[in-house]
Amino acid sequence: MNIQEIIKKSIKRLELEGKLLTPDFYAEAFCKEASKAGFNVEDCSKLEKFKSMLNKEFQEELKKYHIKTISEFAHFLISRLNRTNPSHCSNLLEAQSVFTKRVLQVVEVLHNKEAAELARKSLDLLNREALPFEIDQYRQLWVNFITIYDDTFLQKLKLLGDVDTTNLRKTVENLNLENGSFASTHSFELSKIASLLVASFVPSIASDVNDKIAAISQKIKKEPSLLESSTIEAEIKSAISLRIALDKQSVKEMIESIDGVLDKLSIRLIEMIESSDSSTVEIQKIKKELESYNERDYTSFSLAHKKLYTIAVALEENTQALTKDLKKHSGEVALLSKRVEQLEQELQKAKEQSKEDFLTKLFNKRALDESMNIKEAEFVRYGKNFTIVFFDLDFFKSVNDTYGHDAGDAVLFAFAKILKKEVRSVDVVGRYGGEEFIAILGETDAEGGAIFANKVRIKVENARMMYKENRIELTVSCGVSERKAHFSLQNTVKSADEALYKAKQNGRNRVETK
Repeated sequence: MNIQEIIKKSIKRLELEGKLLTPDFYAEAFCKEASKAGFNVEDCSKLEKFKSMLNKEFQEELKKYHIKTISEFAHFLISRLNRTNPSHCSNLLEAQSVFTKRVLQVVEVLHNKEAAELARKSLDLLNREALPFEIDQYRQLWVNFITIYDDTFLQKLKLLGDVDTTNLRKTVENLNLENGSFASTHSFELSKIASLLVASFVPSIASDVNDKIAAISQKIKKEPSLLESSTIEAEIKSAISLRIALDKQSVKEMIESIDGVLDKLSIRLIEMIESSDSSTVEIQKIKKELESYNERDYTSFSLAHKKLYTIAVALEENTQALTKDLKKHSGEVALLSKRVEQLEQELQKAKEQSKEDFLTKLFNKRALDESMNIKEAEFVRYGKNFTIVFFDLDFFKSVNDTYGHDAGDAVLFAFAKILKKEVRSVDVVGRYGGEEFIAILGETDAEGGAIFANKVRIKVENARMMYKENRIELTVSCGVSERKAHFSLQNTVKSADEALYKAKQNGRNRVETK
């Protein structure tokens, strides 16, 4: 392969990825194709050479920003140099430290035992030369405190007077101890629900609380009436998802530590079987290694650790019997291993099928929702715009009523083939339900989405769909909406749906954009 072929492939790659032919995008595509072809181009390795010249601190910081081009590298260095002002930084840090100490002194005299104690310990930390990880540890303690802090006990005072959660003195002064007047219990019930909901946000396994979870928790505790609003639903779902993710990550880390013990145990068992004369000695080594793990912090999995140690003790007492038993059943273990492998393959196949619509073989609603969430994450993090297009087959019910449901299924399958043929490889299409389909077009604006929708609409209008020698006339209505023109993913989907409804209202067989 020569340079001309690499250039052609680079331009083709940009077209497939839907990117403009800019110098940065072209350079990135060219380097990928050159590397793939085995060409060593000096310009493509400049960025890595420049990175290697920096000290380790800068190199670690570069990894966080995922810098891929010389232009991005230059912007990073300029930004870093602009921040380098030792005198200014020193004065700013000193002022911030003094400010933080004063805030902590104020918190220390407030009427809350836990906050005062934490403030006192934080002051002690700042008054000595604390290490970065200690400061981060206390930051997390404050986040945990504000997340699980429960002031619903004040709501009980509503039976005796007005409650102001921002002013404890005013609340006490407003107490009507003589008349004992009773206020409405509605707000009190909401506060109880809010308290339970916030408690459910706290990870059950992970030790730390995410900043985003802390923010939504504080928001709900401060204003429980938000639970009556539909706008808070998405934030609650997001907080629950984050809580689950934190727990999963903690479980993964803990299991990895146990896996390390199991791996060593397995290796030593194999060595023991191959050298039966030294079996007892090898098992004793396993015991000593397991005992050494007591020095580490595996508190969440301490029970599992004890069980592993018990296994090692049992192995020491039954070395010869275990060796004979393992050799006897080695064939059965091989069969079971093969069966497990088959089951894993079947499980993977079932997972893939669970994302596929049984009739059209396109993505189903679940897979579409996952794809939209992935595109949303790319938009939030990298600003990558995308467009959603809704398709709805016009008068589809009349097809079922006139020719039968088999004809309707054939029409849906034929429309799915048109969609798959017109869509790019980087885009996603699927059946949202019934005769409604969705296309998710990456790095595409509303104008590009409308062009794509019109192509599909014209193909459907001109298609010769036959069923049992009957030609079925078919049209499709389309609604288009791009992400960057809306506040959230939900609003984008809703706008695309409203545009589809407008296309139906304006006579069908048309494309509307919103």
